Amino acid sequence: MRHLIPQTSSHSEVTRSWSRHPRGWGWMPVLLCVAAIGCGPAEQGMDLEGESLGTHADGVVSTNGLSTNGLSTNGLSTNGLSTNGLSTNGLSTNGLSTNGLSTNGFSTWFGTNPAKADEVMRYIARCALGSTQSLSYTYSGTTYTWTGVLGLAPGWAGGSAATLAEQQVVSGCLAAHVNKYGVHLEISVQGRDATNVPIPLGTNELTTFNQPEAVFFGNLFNGEGLFVGNDADYLTYSQSTVRACGLSQWAGDPDCAVVISHVGSAGTYCQLDTSRNYYKTCTYNGKVYRPITTRIRTQDIYTCGDGTCQLSEHCGTSNTAASCQSDCGVCP
Repeated sequence: MRHLIPQTSSHSEVTRSWSRHPRGWGWMPVLLCVAAIGCGPAEQGMDLEGESLGTHADGVVSTNGLSTNGLSTNGLSTNGLSTNGLSTNGLSTNGLSTNGLSTNGFSTWFGTNPAKADEVMRYIARCALGSTQSLSYTYSGTTYTWTGVLGLAPGWAGGSAATLAEQQVVSGCLAAHVNKYGVHLEISVQGRDATNVPIPLGTNELTTFNQPEAVFFGNLFNGEGLFVGNDADYLTYSQSTVRACGLSQWAGDPDCAVVISHVGSAGTYCQLDTSRNYYKTCTYNGKVYRPITTRIRTQDIYTCGDGTCQLSEHCGTSNTAASCQSDCGVCP
């Protein structure tokens, strides 16, 4: 495990597009606590910089009207987000008591692995900030800018300490963006922000993203952890998706379990909104959470036997995703 070492020789400064100081960034070290471990395929040349914020590369947004506020691009790999080490990183004891990006703590955290910290911050900004807001941070002569999309935490984005609802909805949003393989996959993000305003639903979004996937909830800020419940029948053993953490045939994919605890069916713990398009609350371990619900495209579910060896499929001697001889061959 990599230790956090102060970068005494570096210079950093913070600029932001709103006047009040955003608080609560002191919990961020937990998001890099497994960064030194790695995640296999996620580190094999995946381009994490070329993605768009809440838009489609194939033009679906402009032609079908999918909302950029309700659609996000997946790519936060499991080695950038973890619920391990909360106490040692101070999240469980300090919560949101520290000041913002100008603190030595943030500089120390960011300097440990700037590339991974940049990735994590991109998703935090995407979840918490609105589409007209951005946050910039200069470290060792390089300026990083993170743009908002979903606007789930307007109070926190405006400079106030994060409310419990903001903690929960941002945590759920971060969990929803975790991708075991670190690749970019378009997903539909649904739910309500911390003030109970629904995330806008784009025209044809439900038909384009016609596969219900999962509901994500929890609280990274106070150490309660992250949880996921599948929102559809589990995939068969011959099926797989690079998303992995929502519809896995067996609960607790080992890579996902480092980050998120699979609780089974979403309907066991979560209540649907009156629209029946997303879940409005989830109750687990006696706690009530504000969740985030996701949908994916059926084309992003792969089947062993279709002739293509996908990232989520492996060589072997059977016809399951974990041992797909027909697509990936026999293991050497």
